[in-house]
Amino acid sequence: MTSTVTRPGGTRPRAAIAARTLRTDRWWFFPLSIAAILGFFIVYSTIRIFMNKYYWVDDFGYLTPLYSPCLSESCVPGSAHFGTPFGEFPRWLPLGLAAFPIVAGFRVTCYYYRKAGYRSLWLSPQACGVAEPHKKYTGERGFPLIGMNSHRYFFYLAAVVLLINFYDATKAFHGADGGFGVGLGTLIIWVNVAMLTGYTLSCHACRHVVGGRLKHFSKHPVRYRFWTLVSKLNARHGTFAMSSLVTVILVDAYIMSVSAGWITDFRFYN
Repeated sequence: MTSTVTRPGGTRPRAAIAARTLRTDRWWFFPLSIAAILGFFIVYSTIRIFMNKYYWVDDFGYLTPLYSPCLSESCVPGSAHFGTPFGEFPRWLPLGLAAFPIVAGFRVTCYYYRKAGYRSLWLSPQACGVAEPHKKYTGERGFPLIGMNSHRYFFYLAAVVLLINFYDATKAFHGADGGFGVGLGTLIIWVNVAMLTGYTLSCHACRHVVGGRLKHFSKHPVRYRFWTLVSKLNARHGTFAMSSLVTVILVDAYIMSVSAGWITDFRFYN
């Protein structure tokens, strides 16, 4: 006995299986764990960007990436590294409005997060050999999923934000006396920048920008070398994607704790 499932281009027969799944292993653990991580990050980041406080440590030059760049006159003194062209914001408007939509759009449209999100949050499908709850599949040709095709454009903007993160990280070498200094926050910020760099450079869009549309690699040796490097990083794209989520939360939580006075920054050198 067979049933039909609507797919792009027509219908195809699918075996009618009465059981929800014939798998006996813990197939649900991986999608559940990914859903928990993604869900936590979405809730945490949403709360933090609307707090509009505890994002800057003036003594040591720590600025959380969730608020970088801070371009409003509402930003606390010292945190606006690139001026305040936007004037004052109302209290309900996030101060990280300039970059956060770019970063969020880059991750949401990312090929890895599309796979992780579809399987873990949308249950399409949850795992191999497990029936999905949706009766039809229309792909990414209609609203709102057609917006996923904008990933390469978000990549260009995210690359600019990454350069800003590098600049913020250099400002974190600030001592309490105004000179050079290194604290635990400095190291955490640079670890986060390293993970964000790996995630951005390992992106499929980056690989296409570096080596796409070339007919002969032999005529473009420099681009070939970059393409080879990005291809090696691309194999670890998923690792960088999830690791950078963790480091973003870690660095933001640390800066928030120091800024709020809950903890003091451990200093290696002032």
